[in-house]
Amino acid sequence: MNSGPSPTHGTALAVILAAGKGTRMNSDLPKVLCPVVDRPMIHFVLDAATRAGIGKKVVVIGYEKQAVRDELQTRGESDIVFAEQNEQLGTGHAVQMCREHLEGHDGLTLVIAGDSPLVQSESLKTLIEHFEKTRPALLLGTLTKDDPTGLGRIVRDDSGQFTGIVEHKDATEEQRQIKEVNMSTYLFSTPDLLWALSNLSNDNAQGEYYLTDCARLLNESGRAVEALPVLKDCESLSINNPEELKLVDQTMRAMGYA
Repeated sequence: MNSGPSPTHGTALAVILAAGKGTRMNSDLPKVLCPVVDRPMIHFVLDAATRAGIGKKVVVIGYEKQAVRDELQTRGESDIVFAEQNEQLGTGHAVQMCREHLEGHDGLTLVIAGDSPLVQSESLKTLIEHFEKTRPALLLGTLTKDDPTGLGRIVRDDSGQFTGIVEHKDATEEQRQIKEVNMSTYLFSTPDLLWALSNLSNDNAQGEYYLTDCARLLNESGRAVEALPVLKDCESLSINNPEELKLVDQTMRAMGYA
C-alpha cells in the first residue's frame, strides 16, 4: 500500500499514457476513467506518482479527451498538464506528443500507463533512487513472474547486463523460460529519451511507434540501459476487459484502498 507524500524530486517529470479507448472494456468511457474502488482508475496512478515525489505530470489524452481533462481538473492540481494524441499510433508516438514538455527538461522522465491503478509509490521511489545513483539513459522497472506467458521478457548477457526486450510471440523456447518481464515502467534521462524518440521507426506490422524500441535504440548506441526487478506482484495486474477490472477492484479492496 502506498505511504504518505515524499519530498518532491524537482528534476522528475511523469508522462501518463491515457489516450486509449479500451475497446474490450464494453464501456463508452475512456479506459482510464473506468472506476476501480469507486474512483476513475487514473487517479490512483497520479496519486502514486505524487507520493513518489514527482512534480509535473503530463497526461497524454486522445479518446474522449475532454472527459479526461474535466475529471482530472477536479483534482485542483496545477502540476498536471496535457498532451494530445489524436491518432493512435503506438506508445512511442504518444510520448512524442509530449515533446514540448520534455524539451529543456534535463532530469528524469518517468513513463507509466494510466490504466495501472496498482502502481506502488514505494516501487517508484526505489526506481528513482536507483536512477539517481547510477544515471543510466533508461531504467526499466521489471517484475519476476512465475507465469510470464504473454509478456515481454528481459534479456540479459552472461554478466547480467540488459541486452533487450523480446516479446513473447517473438521469443525462442529458451527465452520463454525467462521469468523477468517488462512492465511498461520506464525512467529515462530526458535528453536520451528525446534522442530515442527522434530515431523511432514505425517499420513494423502495425505501422506504430513503440516505446520499447527506445530501449533497443539506446542500448545499440552504447548508452546505459538497466532493468531493476523491484515491482510487486500486484503491479502485474492489467486491465483490458471487465473481468480484469473486477479482479483489480477486488485486489485493491483487499489491500485496503477502500
